[in-house]
Amino acid sequence: MSIIQNIRERGTWIIFGIIAIALIAFILQDGIGRNKSRGNISTIATVNGDPIDKLAFDEKVDLQVQNYASQGVKREQVIGYQFNQEVDALLYKQEIAKLGLIVGTKEISDVLFGNESPFKNEFTDRTTGEFKVNDAKNAIAQLKKSKNVEQIKQLEKFYIEPSIENRVRSKYQSLLIKGIQLPKWLADKSIAEANSIASISYVGVSYNSVSDSAVKVSNDDIAAYIKDHAPAYQNEEASRSISYVGFSAAPSTADSVAILNQLIAFKDEFKTTTNEASFLNKAGTDIPYYNSFVSKKTLQIPNKDSVLAVGVGNTFGPYIDGKNFTIAKVVGVKSWPDSASVRHILIATVNPQNGQQVRDDSTAKKLIDSIKNAIAGGASFESMVEKYSDDGGSKATGGKYEMFPQAQMAPAFNDFSFDNTVGTKGVVKTEFGYHFIEVLKQTPRGPAYKIAYLSKAVLPSNETLNTAATAAAQFASNAKDPKAFTAAAVKEKKEVFPAANIKANDNEIPGIGESRTLVRWVFENDINDVSEPFEVGDNYIVALINAEEKKGLMSVETAKPTVENIIKDQKKAEIIKKTFKGNSLDAYAAAGKVSIARADSINFNYSMVPGLGNEPKIVGAAFNKSLLNKVSDPFAGNSGVFVISVNNIGAVQSQQDPTLFKDELLNRTRSIFFRSSVGLRKAAKIEDNRFKIY
Repeated sequence: MSIIQNIRERGTWIIFGIIAIALIAFILQDGIGRNKSRGNISTIATVNGDPIDKLAFDEKVDLQVQNYASQGVKREQVIGYQFNQEVDALLYKQEIAKLGLIVGTKEISDVLFGNESPFKNEFTDRTTGEFKVNDAKNAIAQLKKSKNVEQIKQLEKFYIEPSIENRVRSKYQSLLIKGIQLPKWLADKSIAEANSIASISYVGVSYNSVSDSAVKVSNDDIAAYIKDHAPAYQNEEASRSISYVGFSAAPSTADSVAILNQLIAFKDEFKTTTNEASFLNKAGTDIPYYNSFVSKKTLQIPNKDSVLAVGVGNTFGPYIDGKNFTIAKVVGVKSWPDSASVRHILIATVNPQNGQQVRDDSTAKKLIDSIKNAIAGGASFESMVEKYSDDGGSKATGGKYEMFPQAQMAPAFNDFSFDNTVGTKGVVKTEFGYHFIEVLKQTPRGPAYKIAYLSKAVLPSNETLNTAATAAAQFASNAKDPKAFTAAAVKEKKEVFPAANIKANDNEIPGIGESRTLVRWVFENDINDVSEPFEVGDNYIVALINAEEKKGLMSVETAKPTVENIIKDQKKAEIIKKTFKGNSLDAYAAAGKVSIARADSINFNYSMVPGLGNEPKIVGAAFNKSLLNKVSDPFAGNSGVFVISVNNIGAVQSQQDPTLFKDELLNRTRSIFFRSSVGLRKAAKIEDNRFKIY
């Protein structure tokens, strides 16, 4: 699809998105509790004082939603991604401005039409992979010549400006990366360390030799530890924790049987009908009828071989397809290619974006017949495309669609492209208007099937929904505080689940699923508040807010699961050291009631010790020359208290070219700086207003 067509489509959806957002904000403005001003904030965030405008941000979000709609990406997911993009872009822009970096006039041509061109996907030949630069330039020139202010603005905003920003950002990254050098002495030292090996003898007493009951860890111990190790125990942003119970509203066995019986009742009529489209429209189906053929390879359905084996005119099922019961009917079979290339001219009767009529049927038919006759009389197909075609998606490529698979086009267009031989020309009518098509190329032929599906989702009945909703509402009315919440859960025999580390801008809660409304409730209410039921997926959720974690140093409760065991080991180490004494390995072994062990081929750059696991302190001590044939003092490792004696420190012959080693080390060092935005974010003052808006 051409860049111009993309812009036109995106512009329409952006406008619709903005209107929808405005309407929703207007309708809800009196009912959103503490955030009545939610829709009135015009700034998404400020980054070091520079604003991110809400209107412009929403346009970009809507564009991304449209681009990824086919992949099931939701708006809430896009908001988080786009926010990070905008913050990073602004941070880079601020740094780039300080340095005075720009993209010069001569460089712009390379930005737009070079290897990183934003138009490359639109103007690359699908067969040869060639980027058709001249076609791209002509399309841009035509757009500018049209003087369509809105489309030109969108071209600059969504293609040209981001491309220039990416180029100047690359310059900034290059300055950082190429400013990092590796001195020869450091490279030589790194090579030596990589090839260093040592062997040791050691005695170790495991922390497991001391009972957990022998050591007590208080909250004060944990508080002191996290204060002393503050950088490792920081919350980047505030979070909250909840407890919740769920009431299932999933379809019952009775609901499933009811849907299954519906399909079975239709099965005979479905098999005998000669008008599948009409029948499915009457019976209702969750899988729309595609009145054309699809190859076996392209078909992606459960029980594919069994479905195809029943033969034309027969049905298979009901069978389970995801959450649906489905009956499949093989309507027909043909020998078709898997892919085809065509070129066409569209004379539209309706605008595909808004469904409005652009010309009446008879006018369109007369025009397409005139074009057909003109081409038959020797007129250039390309010139007819350029002059008359209403398909902006193929106009820039001479009307061509290259090697598209079956079932991608409208059924009549698809049938003509695959049913006819190469070289066939003809007029076809679709819901968009009249097409004059020429078949250019096809892959070898194989079986293709037309299949109709009578498919119905297994959904909860009103009775099932009402039962779950009533039970959840009753629970919520009886559980107005933590004590009552626990009592109600015990009475109803409901398991209470925890969900921690919920952030204000999250879209889902671990264990519960996607529910932006529940996340907002968690942050709009107070600790110990109990929610009304929230419908999330197949459940009604009642939640209790039970904790809050501030930005900054972790609380004792949050750090406890990690820190408690560390402090336990520290205290066990002190107990072990009181009796773990001696002046030789034999003496230490006797004191610890353990044996002397040996570890060979310890590598300086590898923290794992054979037989012990990850023990970086032992590895460090193994290369301490002052311990050669001498015994260390006892020290605490990861798994116990150790004393070691170094038997030998040596080196293996390097198996790598020193120059290559240095280059790889330099590249690894430089790669750290590819994510320079992380450092910029930590140093920046960012005020995030998303929670107040979405």
